[in-house]
Amino acid sequence: MSNFLSKSLARIKPSSTIAATQRARELAAQGRDVIALSTGEPDFETPEHVQVAAIRALTGGKTRYTPTHGIPELRDAVVEKFQRENGVVYTRDEIIISNGGKQVIANAFMATLNEHDEVLIPAPYWVSYPELVAMCGATSVIAETTAANGLKLTPEALERHITPQTKWVVLNSPGNPSGAAYTRDELRALADVLLRHEHVWVMSDDIYEHLVYDAFEFATIAAVEPRLRERTLIVNGVSKAYAMTGWRIGYGAGPASLIKAMDVVQGQVTSAASSVAQWAAVAALQGPQDFLAARREVFKQRRDLVVDQLDACAGLACARPEGAFYVFPSCAGTFGKRAPSGKPIQDDATFALELLAAEGVSVVHGSAFGMPGHFRVSYAASTQSLVEACKRIQRFCAELSPC
Repeated sequence: MSNFLSKSLARIKPSSTIAATQRARELAAQGRDVIALSTGEPDFETPEHVQVAAIRALTGGKTRYTPTHGIPELRDAVVEKFQRENGVVYTRDEIIISNGGKQVIANAFMATLNEHDEVLIPAPYWVSYPELVAMCGATSVIAETTAANGLKLTPEALERHITPQTKWVVLNSPGNPSGAAYTRDELRALADVLLRHEHVWVMSDDIYEHLVYDAFEFATIAAVEPRLRERTLIVNGVSKAYAMTGWRIGYGAGPASLIKAMDVVQGQVTSAASSVAQWAAVAALQGPQDFLAARREVFKQRRDLVVDQLDACAGLACARPEGAFYVFPSCAGTFGKRAPSGKPIQDDATFALELLAAEGVSVVHGSAFGMPGHFRVSYAASTQSLVEACKRIQRFCAELSPC
């Protein structure tokens, strides 16, 4: 079988976030009391007006194939969204609708990357970025960040890592797994570097755009520096803000030539996204938006709860992020101690496995995101579940003993 499989398969790894969630499901199916904080999925319901729009699409016969790059009505709704919320003007031909934000990213990489091309990715990063780059036969260049810089890429690091082979730099703000978000001034400084390197394109992953807290003002780099618009791809979707993860609707905005190339790729891989889900997304983008503020306030309260509780744990240090629905604590202070099972904790992967075994709390180890010594907690879960999970994590840390 090994000779039958593609060599490219050896370059990519399974998703660690999906694997952690699957382990939690398996344990729950065996009767274990498991709290899964490994999934980036809001626990809110899809808004009622969006559900109604989907039902109307079903009963109205809108169940046929659509144009590969999306129905005109949804592409127009995306154009309106960018102008209304971000101050960036696009045309319908500069928009593609895909099966989730991940496909937008995959389409772009498959349409542009060749062997020897490089993609600059700040760490910590979403697990799929380097794997999608590897799938295309290109190379990920990882730019490490520090807690002192808020786990964000600095202009100096950006300049230092750019080479003649750099084709893309990936910016995810607010970010997964850290929740860190770039201010307008920070984006301005990065843009100044990029203006000096005209061969580098920007992939701006804005999927957590609406999930920012404490009066933080979201900005996207194409709005901060319009001269970068013609070499920027904005990736977004309805999954996170509108609690529509299972609907699988992402969208991309960029130069028409790039979008056309991405459309060619998508046409041979999946064709169009679900017609019914596309009509639901129209309702999401054009319908009432007031519920977003209420849900954002709930997420903020959950963030504060989790940060306060985890930062009080022996051996953990938890920063308060600007956005998304993740915290990314350091667990380095637990290394060299012994878990209740008797096993020494030597790294973040062991910490996560022993926490799951001892207390039934599922998290994702930081090495999966390119930053060892940390772990990711998703607070996109009920407040009740978060309170109980934090108690269990505190108990686990308190029961660690010297080796």
